[in-house]
Amino acid sequence: MTGFKEFGKSAASAVLERVGRGVGKVQERKPLSYDVLESDDAYLVVFDAPGVTRSDVQVRYVEGEVQVRLDRFRDFHEGFEMRFPGRGLSLDGRARLPPDADVDAGEASATLSENGTLRVEVPKRANGTDVVVREEGEETDDGDDGDDAAEE
Repeated sequence: MTGFKEFGKSAASAVLERVGRGVGKVQERKPLSYDVLESDDAYLVVFDAPGVTRSDVQVRYVEGEVQVRLDRFRDFHEGFEMRFPGRGLSLDGRARLPPDADVDAGEASATLSENGTLRVEVPKRANGTDVVVREEGEETDDGDDGDDAAEE
């Protein structure tokens, strides 16, 4: 009877492992949860990214969308055996900004907190134009030579 008992434990372990891997695959196919917030000068996209480190995160901005890929690894714990591998290891997220968003994606930044929150800040452009700041009293060459011609 001992053989039958061992077989039962082995079969239960195999079933748990298969179920766990299935749960992990479902999690990998489900997009990451996120919030999109807006201020006067930027958009902030906040993703839940539990269990990742900075080197595990890839962030891109493509055609109005913040795209995130997280590749996380399982820690091994000495003296413990994996029974239910239920956490997905590769997670993806996509957050579309509003259609009228005019942003400077090259100046975007991403921050990962200790508790697994990924914050991606994408600054807005200043009304779509460059602003030139000059010292008070500085002369400008605006290309208008009309006044100089009248003095000759």
